[in-house]
Amino acid sequence: MMFHTGAPAWKSAARGCELRPVAELVAAKVVVVGGGPAGIAAATRAAEAGADVVVLDEGSGPGGQIWRHRRLEQAGEGARRWMERFSRSGARLIHGAQVVLALPDRRLVAELSWPSGETLDVRTKILILATGARERFLPFPGWTLPNVIGVGAAQALVKSGFSFRNRRVVLAGSGPLLLPAAATLSRGGARVMVVAEQAPSSAVARFALRLFLRPRKLLEAALYRSGFPGARYRTGVWVVSARGDESVREAVLTDGRRLWTEPCDFLCCGYGLVPNLELPLLLGCSADRGRLAVDELQQTNLPGIYGAGELTGVGGLELALVEGEIAGLAAAGRAEEARRLFRRRSNLLAFAEDLEKAFVLRDELKSLPRAETLVCRCEDVALGRLDAAWSRRQAKLYTRAGMGPCQGKVCGPALEFLFGWEADAVRLPLRPTPLSSLLSGGREENSARQEGATTR
Repeated sequence: MMFHTGAPAWKSAARGCELRPVAELVAAKVVVVGGGPAGIAAATRAAEAGADVVVLDEGSGPGGQIWRHRRLEQAGEGARRWMERFSRSGARLIHGAQVVLALPDRRLVAELSWPSGETLDVRTKILILATGARERFLPFPGWTLPNVIGVGAAQALVKSGFSFRNRRVVLAGSGPLLLPAAATLSRGGARVMVVAEQAPSSAVARFALRLFLRPRKLLEAALYRSGFPGARYRTGVWVVSARGDESVREAVLTDGRRLWTEPCDFLCCGYGLVPNLELPLLLGCSADRGRLAVDELQQTNLPGIYGAGELTGVGGLELALVEGEIAGLAAAGRAEEARRLFRRRSNLLAFAEDLEKAFVLRDELKSLPRAETLVCRCEDVALGRLDAAWSRRQAKLYTRAGMGPCQGKVCGPALEFLFGWEADAVRLPLRPTPLSSLLSGGREENSARQEGATTR
């Protein structure tokens, strides 16, 4: 069996509490965390190679954000092909599963968001992490106004059925995600007013010229640009502030020489992506330059734990897929077959390096927030309450910045950009969760630690 459940572990939160099952056992040789393109590719190749595979994903279905669609037939040809291959592979998907805790020996505790908040005690020999990345948000006056949202969030809303029809939309930020987002919104009936890319024209032009060496990527970019023909695409332009009362009504833009306003009903901002490193760091994996460090077979510094996709560095869909394939094959003991994919990965990594160089964030973005501008939205911490001489930990202790429900996932990358503060230790649990969900694994872990301390 690729997936099985054992007897529930019964615990009591405190004396006098009613006993209830808190953990259902899930076991498989290979467990993949993340059901986006990298996770799907890894699970498919591992299962096709004969491994027992379970995929844990927090979404309502496979595909992650990039392949998120209400129905499979709405997805592109490549997505449909991988989804169908995944369904034939024999891998088992558990969706609505959020990993909240990692214990020794590659053991995970996951909470099901439906139907009743059950908890899973996940045991595996081999773990493949494909937790993806999230948008980087940078603060500016007015960024907390209603209808100021992320670029990726706007795409997700469209794919979920939200209508932007006849709404004026300004997109701003940095990176290639701006183009497909603008095309998606335009197809959904939005009136895209302007797409503002903060990277200078010279950098974008050099990147575009290098695309001629990659005709497929060049065609892809051209198709995205043709998807919003009535809108302006401006380089070397960024948002200074957003204005409005009950919601945003206009964005103030600049090219560094002059200011002007763009009327809008939605302002979509995103400054690239940040790898989701919380789970690998909690497991003890090493990171390098803000990304998970892996070897040529996508294995981390810990034997039996692999990483793939945006987690190991932002490089786009094709790179995520090939990294997933390599990780899945290696996890299933097919290292030689995985090596055949190295050349394709090398070419895609070179493209990822071009992306990184072209869309470096400009220093002017650091001077946008004012003293009263909130930088930690969860705890209402304004910029003026922070001291650049502090560390991230001091900011937490003195102001609670980064200690809200998002646990620093939004403000953390912003504070790193503004002050150069490195990420602090990972907080437990990884997500807000009922205490009862942690009792089964947590008690065994504490017992093991005490036993180890006695032995030493």
